[in-house]
Amino acid sequence: MLSVSTDSRFVHKIWQAEELERMIPGGVPFPMLSDQSGAIGQIYGVYDPAAGVDLRGRFLIDPDGVIQAMEVLTPPVGRNVEELIRQLQAFQHVRATGDVTPSGWRPGETALHPSPGLAGQVWQVWKPKQGKA
Repeated sequence: MLSVSTDSRFVHKIWQAEELERMIPGGVPFPMLSDQSGAIGQIYGVYDPAAGVDLRGRFLIDPDGVIQAMEVLTPPVGRNVEELIRQLQAFQHVRATGDVTPSGWRPGETALHPSPGLAGQVWQVWKPKQGKA
């Protein structure tokens, strides 16, 4: 896992010390990379040249270098870390087992085994969770 922003490494260091370490014991446990030129953001389509910043985006990239999921949000809207972790676990499960995971799947819950016999029968093995909007 990596974090990338157009902030300098010095800003990252201060942000880690003054904010993140107060929210997360030991601070963020992964590298924070600086993309001051916006080159990385341009590659992923999240660099805003007018503002000189990368938009808030997250990308799940598999071991083969293929983007499996992405989400881009404007700066005022925060990201859901629990959903990122859930999706990462689901992608890891799919890669390891060949199963498919229904919406909201979490480790230990029922996954679906793709087969011709599953067509029209998903309702028998999986029920969607009804959450609050």
